[in-house]
Amino acid sequence: MRLLVLGGTKFLGRATVDAALARGHDVTLFNRGQTNPELYPGVEKIRGDRTEDMSALDGREWDAVLDMATFLPRVVRLSVDALRGRVGRYVYVSSISAYADFSVPPVEGAPVAQLEDPESESIDDYGALKAACERIVEDSFGAAALIVRPGLIVGPHDPTDRFTYWPRRVAAGGRVLAPAPPAAPVQFIDVRDLGQWIVHATEQAQSGVFNATGDPITFGQLLDACQAVTGPVDVVWVPSKKLVEAGVGEWISVEAGLTFRPVAETIADTLAWDSQRESPQAEGVGLSPEREAELLAGT
Repeated sequence: MRLLVLGGTKFLGRATVDAALARGHDVTLFNRGQTNPELYPGVEKIRGDRTEDMSALDGREWDAVLDMATFLPRVVRLSVDALRGRVGRYVYVSSISAYADFSVPPVEGAPVAQLEDPESESIDDYGALKAACERIVEDSFGAAALIVRPGLIVGPHDPTDRFTYWPRRVAAGGRVLAPAPPAAPVQFIDVRDLGQWIVHATEQAQSGVFNATGDPITFGQLLDACQAVTGPVDVVWVPSKKLVEAGVGEWISVEAGLTFRPVAETIADTLAWDSQRESPQAEGVGLSPEREAELLAGT
């Protein structure tokens, strides 16, 4: 297939491009060339700013476009208008945050969040903005639209460190402060599994809305898996409410052929990447050693 990827060099985009190339597809990247421009030397790269001007793509056609990164409706509308009639399918990566109600498990078809201010571009309205982007794609491409709603995406090249903190911290050893209860559920998906599924679903001409989240496990099972990879530690469980009151903040907040690799593989590969990463660690994620020691002293 001839695939146009909007973005494609950071995290999920990178994993999806890797999967597409591994399956022999003809990939074109459209981006500003500012993030990891050295990647994919043999791949066609068209430079441009999708937030302002898509004219660099004029006169070209592709079997599908994979829209990986934006949450702004005006940017999606610009892409949709520029590519209508020139791509066979439109794949939009949305978010599980698009759902309106999280008091119950979100399922496809459940109501989505609505913008109170139609002109908003605030990150505080992220879920509603993603839902608005979805509607633009669906209205324009109909049965040729595929909407993917991932949950927490983890694995190598994750710029957020939300997951990476835990394998890294357990690997460091000692007493590890963790939010109780250990039975609290967590869900995530390895970025490589998601990238492979996006390519597979595009190949199969799937359409509609699909949640993309891994099998649920408990926080205790996650830390057990980390210890199985890196070695045992002394986990000190402290009620999450107490940690939030102490100013720590929140901690870690399948369908149609979507398959998942073992958690231990995700942990091991994430640690391997983290130990050699060229990008700085994300600020404000997890605890500094000093802050952790201070909180542990009070347990």
